[in-house]
Amino acid sequence: MTSTAQRLAEIRGDVPPRRHNARTIAALTGNPGCARRAVLDSAGVDKPKLAERVGFPARFGQSRFAITRGNAFEAQVKADGGAELLRLVAERLGVDPGGPATWTDLGADDRPGQPGQPGQPDRSARSRAALAAAAPTGVGDDPAALFDHPLLGLDVAGQRVHLEPDLVAARLAGRFHVVEVKSFPVIDGQADPGKVAAAAIQSAVYVLALRELLAAEGHDPERVSSDVLLVCPRDFANQPVASLVDVRKQLLVLRRQLDRMARIDDLLAEVPAGFTAEPAADPADLRRSLLSVPARYAPECLAACELAYFCRHATRAETATLGRPVREALGGVATVAEALALAAGEHAGEPEQAEAAALLRAAARLRADALAGQTA
Repeated sequence: MTSTAQRLAEIRGDVPPRRHNARTIAALTGNPGCARRAVLDSAGVDKPKLAERVGFPARFGQSRFAITRGNAFEAQVKADGGAELLRLVAERLGVDPGGPATWTDLGADDRPGQPGQPGQPDRSARSRAALAAAAPTGVGDDPAALFDHPLLGLDVAGQRVHLEPDLVAARLAGRFHVVEVKSFPVIDGQADPGKVAAAAIQSAVYVLALRELLAAEGHDPERVSSDVLLVCPRDFANQPVASLVDVRKQLLVLRRQLDRMARIDDLLAEVPAGFTAEPAADPADLRRSLLSVPARYAPECLAACELAYFCRHATRAETATLGRPVREALGGVATVAEALALAAGEHAGEPEQAEAAALLRAAARLRADALAGQTA
């Protein structure tokens, strides 16, 4: 075991590393400047258990009803060899599929009852061979093909992570297209922006993994389109509708964060020697350890990070807790107490705080005028 691997094992404790999936990798990009999360994820720490241990359990996740509804909608979309899915994808891309598509279920030979366990290496090899053999030529006249349950791989902080996109549509318009099936609705042509953004970054994970697979097999990785297909139910019915989502921006952010985690030695150099995140450790010791590594809390963390409630509590006196717009508007004003003192004119602040101080005093005057008007 290398010194780096040993250090990560010491941080994690006497437990195997928690494996990433597309959702956890996507969540990494939500706050790439957070050293605390980068270290914990690099070590494979079980953050849900850690959050419970320190007294701030996570409060997000899919309900059983949502999971069941999602599985039913996905089965409906993929019925009859993906005939309806092919029509939706081809229509959205503006191409003629040229007849029925071949359908390959790369997960069909996995051992029953053991998804993603002993059958994983074989399935990974099957996926690599099938997708490499079907690599689009780019001329646009390859017959349409659909690949279900492919197993892709991506290196995250020295660990090989297995990923399973909903589906890959191959050889449509001379390119691979990742298809993500989601159960949240598109109402009057609009979907929840937050859910679309989450689906986009998750799809970018699959695009990156598929591009790396093609590159390793000697094919042009750009044959994998950065336009992914998002399939959702239309309005309040289960009629599927497809939308194109450009994930080029998400790919750039994802690469930066994965590169940062690959340089784990740089991160570990800033971590105190006694740092531990073992869920079985004393809660007080865990809280002190976590606070010894800087975090970058923002309200958006509540929807993506299991430790968000702990970090929010720890930074409750800081202006950053109020969100990025406040942090940016009050640049250089680190604490709420300092902001209130500047607003009240109790001190002028440092020269670099002059603009923020003027903004705070103006806001205080407006608030005072509004309150005076209510009592008049």
